[in-house]
Amino acid sequence: MYTTLITADQLSAHLLSGQRVKIFDCSFDLMQAGAGRQQYESVHIAGALYADLDTDLSDKRPGASTPSGGRHPLPAPERFAQWLVSTGMSKDMQVVVYDRQNSGFCGRLWWMLKWVGHEAVAVLDGGLAAWQAAGGSVQSGGGVSTAGGNFTLGTPLAPLVGVEQVAQRLAQAGQTVIDARAEPRYTGQTEPLDPVAGHIPGALNRPFNLNLLPDGRFKSADLLRQEFQALLGQRDPATVVHQCGSGVTAISNLLAMEIAGLGRAPLFAGSWSQWCSDPARPVARGSEAGGLHIPP
Repeated sequence: MYTTLITADQLSAHLLSGQRVKIFDCSFDLMQAGAGRQQYESVHIAGALYADLDTDLSDKRPGASTPSGGRHPLPAPERFAQWLVSTGMSKDMQVVVYDRQNSGFCGRLWWMLKWVGHEAVAVLDGGLAAWQAAGGSVQSGGGVSTAGGNFTLGTPLAPLVGVEQVAQRLAQAGQTVIDARAEPRYTGQTEPLDPVAGHIPGALNRPFNLNLLPDGRFKSADLLRQEFQALLGQRDPATVVHQCGSGVTAISNLLAMEIAGLGRAPLFAGSWSQWCSDPARPVARGSEAGGLHIPP
């Protein structure tokens, strides 16, 4: 069972062994709706199905009751389970997820499957490019779901925290927020997606792409451990809560910490987009040495 990363060679061997594998392509573009599906239809791993961040891995229906807020609200577990069944997903399957964006989007499905109790899910290290470089089989066009999925909800294996919990623990020693957005967004120099620029007061910044080598594969466990320990200083890794803009790329940091042997930290799925939606919540700008801006 692969639970964090799987290499292209390992996936190929797993498929050749005849074991049950479900592969999802999660390619996406935040700035251009539909681009990810077009990429998938152009070329994808043979047999892979497409998982759309906006429609399959989020619930944006007006008035829907969702477990998180922000730009990409999580669907209710029951709704997500129904979608998994529609793809032919069964509880005895090894799931592999990938994208073309440095694992920035496929981590969402990796985390969500843990969240609904399915541990056997792994990110394809290096994504589609690594699979193609290894000579893996690809195809174009749309995918075909397999009937007969029997997935059912299990005990949650990935912790989720809400905006109220993060706010209550603000500036307390028992909470260390790590923000996965690029530094200009964290410092408030720019904000292309949300109405307010800045970050949660006290949050540390680790852009998610720092977890990767130039070829898109994750750094070694030892190197990731060193880097996260340097970021945390004297803070306990068990206090970490991960966030980003809408709870998607933060999972790269969450996964990297797990690879590094530092545990599976909670996700603040609403992230900055939910935090900044209430003008009463404090906002910090600049580096952590800078001042705190508290709206009136």
